[in-house]
Amino acid sequence: MADGETIYLKDYKPFGWIIDDVHLTFRLHPTATRVISRIRFRPDYDVHDRPFFLHGEGLKTISIKVDGHEPKIYEEPGGIEVDVPHAPFNWECEVEINPQDNTALEGLYMSNGMYCTQCEAEGFRKITWYPDRPDVMAQFTVRIESTQEHTPVMLSNGNGLLYHTDLTQDQTPNYTIYQDPWPKPAYLFALVAGDLIAHEDKFTTMSGKEVDLAIWVRPGDEDKCAFGMEALKKSMKWDEDIYGREYDLDEFNIVAVDDFNMGAMENKGLNIFNSSCVLASPETSTDMNFERIEAIIAHEYFHNWTGNRITCRDWFQLCLKEGLTVFRDAQFTADMRSAPVKRIDDVIALRGRQFREDNGPLAHPVRPDSFVEINNFYTATVYEKGAELIGMLKTLVGDDAYTKALDLYFDRHDGDAATIEDWLKVFEDTTGRDLSQFKRWYEQAGTPRLSVKDDFNDGSYTLTFKQQTPPTPGQEMKDPRVIPIAVGLLNPNGDEVQDTTVLEMTEAEQSFTFEGLATKPVPSILRDFSAPVILEQDTDTATNAFLLANDTDPFNRWQAGDNLALETLLAMIRDGAAPSSAYLDALHTLLRDDTQDPAFRALALGLPSQDELAQTLFDQGQTPDPDAIYEALETLKQVRAEAYQDTITRLHAQYQVTAAYAPNAEQSGTRSLANAAMSMLNRLDGGHLAQEQFDHADNMTQQLSALGALISAGNGADAVTRFYEQWQHDRLVIDKWFSAQIIHAAPSDAATIAARLTEHPDFTIKNPNRFRATLGALTMSGAGFHQRSGAGYQLLADNLIALDPLNPQTTARMCTAFESWKRYDTTRQDLIKAQLERILATPDLSRDSTEMLTRILG
Repeated sequence: MADGETIYLKDYKPFGWIIDDVHLTFRLHPTATRVISRIRFRPDYDVHDRPFFLHGEGLKTISIKVDGHEPKIYEEPGGIEVDVPHAPFNWECEVEINPQDNTALEGLYMSNGMYCTQCEAEGFRKITWYPDRPDVMAQFTVRIESTQEHTPVMLSNGNGLLYHTDLTQDQTPNYTIYQDPWPKPAYLFALVAGDLIAHEDKFTTMSGKEVDLAIWVRPGDEDKCAFGMEALKKSMKWDEDIYGREYDLDEFNIVAVDDFNMGAMENKGLNIFNSSCVLASPETSTDMNFERIEAIIAHEYFHNWTGNRITCRDWFQLCLKEGLTVFRDAQFTADMRSAPVKRIDDVIALRGRQFREDNGPLAHPVRPDSFVEINNFYTATVYEKGAELIGMLKTLVGDDAYTKALDLYFDRHDGDAATIEDWLKVFEDTTGRDLSQFKRWYEQAGTPRLSVKDDFNDGSYTLTFKQQTPPTPGQEMKDPRVIPIAVGLLNPNGDEVQDTTVLEMTEAEQSFTFEGLATKPVPSILRDFSAPVILEQDTDTATNAFLLANDTDPFNRWQAGDNLALETLLAMIRDGAAPSSAYLDALHTLLRDDTQDPAFRALALGLPSQDELAQTLFDQGQTPDPDAIYEALETLKQVRAEAYQDTITRLHAQYQVTAAYAPNAEQSGTRSLANAAMSMLNRLDGGHLAQEQFDHADNMTQQLSALGALISAGNGADAVTRFYEQWQHDRLVIDKWFSAQIIHAAPSDAATIAARLTEHPDFTIKNPNRFRATLGALTMSGAGFHQRSGAGYQLLADNLIALDPLNPQTTARMCTAFESWKRYDTTRQDLIKAQLERILATPDLSRDSTEMLTRILG
């Protein structure tokens, strides 16, 4: 593929050859690793004769032979075309690659002396010549050799067959041999080699098979594996209980890697994790870290069936494996912790990332119809919105039909590279439904706006909905989608008069009537956020306060409070109004109600983000002022602290956890409410409580919360120094240190602090975690990033220009910080546009970043 060439879904053609087996030998060397491949190919006679094309990038070819002879080879963009017989043949190839210089962290690279791989989406082509596409599946046998003393552990996919690790004086290679009996595409290949220690355990599957489990880490990290191992075993058991899926190999390995572009990777039997997503201890990890680690371990394990055993035919179908697996890991977390809190957290994240994506130049369908660089489509739309589509489908067909459809999906497509059409067909076959309209959710970009009006007459209550989706790049017109709208009705006393009912909307405008009601009810619409839409509903302050006090649906109770906060803040920003007493009173009533879940009350204390407020103002035809948004939020936080002083003082004292630290839902929720109270009191007591908590904290949740509060209060200099001195040996904790100083800084200081930290000896542009902890934190600082001077924009652009030649994938993803640039005033627009054009003008800019910037600029 030529640089910048657009790939289209409509042009898909299957590969013309079948692979019987793959044998790979790796002779590891930091700068000159040799990769020897022996592959048995045969023509796919069901496919028309096609040129034999193999992908490859940055490979030094030593030799290529077909049935023992040197073939004619033609270099093509992105690979080679080879003259081969139209009959079965043996392919033999030897190439040399340089893992040490592979700073892009794709293919085989080195992370602090450890060899590791990342092959999704198209990294395997940086390892050897191969048809690097997800619909080409084969069994792999892998031999790994090394003469280096620092690689005593060598791992690959599948089951270990043979190990030889006695390094003799004549440098006879150590080697291991692994065989994966399950056919897989190249993107699931994995290799790890280095000086590692295993945290081991076992799991007995539902059929009685014993599986060897191991989490492999660097020496010194072995005390941070226990939680991850328990999360893995819980995931394996849950997948058996809920989906009937049993693990299918004799061993399951996880490896923690410091330098990793993503969170983790589901390679068959050998999951490779960003160390931040698996290593955990109470002293170094927060409650949020523990929950995230549990969810990511579950996510990657669940991919064993929804991604590995059944993979995607092409990269346009990425949402098939990712949307379904995100939905499954959300179910898992809901079962392990608090289902309402999990749902609210997910919706907050969806609105914060995916709705913004849908509303800007990067909008694309859940299944895109074209791309230039597939790495740029690992997005919130594909993952999180893709998961919402699975949830809607489950709501529409019901739990029993969903279970039957999934069983058929696993039976019918085990071993397949499947499509969205295959996925929807199993639901049509098990339910008899026509899902052609539902398929529009996969094909149309943008977030539907769902408006509602109501009418009550003589015992009949009618809700009339209209749906409309604004134009998105390349899609001006949108057809109506099927929208499941979960509705409940409450009478004026707060009693439920209509249990949750799912209304199935299929038209652009549609009415639904409820009969036999004595009085006009108060509707609770879109319960549990039953569809990823923007609900436009004329609800006054009194109605929102009523729902906050009475709604039986936890999500809509939270939503009512969020509506009140949003309404209050918009009035403060637009009109200079004082905070609404109705909002303050309603929230105070909820806070004082000790029958409510502490975690839910902590969430209710949250406020709309600076980005959400900016987008709302923009949608309402106004130009958002980041400084005015920040000031309104600060004013409201101060007013709440003063109004609730007695209550939050009691809550802070009442919800202290005195038991030994445990990262469970109960303790986490209790700590979240106590820390929310501490943060509010920090505005009143000059940081006294925060300092006391920082001085005596015995876990990272308490210590980091106190550090953030002290920085926010402007008196955190000593705590910042002490925190660094205490944790400078722990790379993951120091990531937190970098972020906290920027996120909690005053907006006027954020860019200056971020710039200073990029000069710190512990800052390295090559480590994605450290880069995101610093520059990513700046982009999340709202008014701090959007300083009128443009200092934040320039600092980010400077670092993106420096990073692109080293790591294009991380660079392109960080460019999305600029995606909402057109919502701001002309001064800020001009400043951002100048930086975007400056980056784009950089010589030899990567394809990843070029595509992303071109789309952002429109």
